[in-house]
Amino acid sequence: MGAGHAHRLYRHGHSPVHDLPPHCKLAATFAFVVVVVSTPREAVWAFGLYAVLIAAVAAVARIPAAFLLRRLLIEVPFVAFAVLMPFVAQGERVEVLGMSLSVSGLWGAWNVLAKGTLGVAASVLLASTTELRALLLGLQRLKLPPLLVQIASFMIRYGDVITDELRRMSIARRSRGFEASGIRHWGVLAKTAGALFIRSYERGERVYLAMVSRGYAGSMPVIDEAAATRAQWAYAAVLPVTALAVCLMGWTL
Repeated sequence: MGAGHAHRLYRHGHSPVHDLPPHCKLAATFAFVVVVVSTPREAVWAFGLYAVLIAAVAAVARIPAAFLLRRLLIEVPFVAFAVLMPFVAQGERVEVLGMSLSVSGLWGAWNVLAKGTLGVAASVLLASTTELRALLLGLQRLKLPPLLVQIASFMIRYGDVITDELRRMSIARRSRGFEASGIRHWGVLAKTAGALFIRSYERGERVYLAMVSRGYAGSMPVIDEAAATRAQWAYAAVLPVTALAVCLMGWTL
């Protein structure tokens, strides 16, 4: 897979969660999210227990609460959508602080907020304790189609390259006195986007030809074998299995 690639969500550490093989963490996170989504929205207490589980994992991983909360801001658009649901949904109405709100809309908003927040929190914890290179190895270990893994790998690796190219083009525009201040400058920005596309396409061709000349035949060699022991699988399964028990109680109680 080549050299490691750090990302902003990753927080370097040596906790038990950091040390787990990436495919174990991927499987545990996916199973946890599935369990959370399967929980009936009326079992409000269950979502509180899920939040406690997430907090426990964060504590074991030594991820500060402030770090986790800042990364949760990514779900703000979904929060805005959920806030509107009680006002636009149909059905039985209820008065809350002088406002007429839909009962089904309130439950729908709670459902989106609770499950969405828990899912994002679990994903943030995964990204905070696993490097991108390790995530790709984990996906490969979980038998994700190799072509998808390669696409994700190149997207990650050359995202920074394209961003840096755009930054240099922006500096070049500013050094020539250009400042986008209105609709009349959209043409210049459109030409910049076109030039960036052409440069990126040409760079991609050069990279592909360089890979072919070095023996690339459609698959990337696996340098690291991220094997997991039964103990590591059992350790990773604590979160989803505990969540499953909570979910079952939520359906029966």
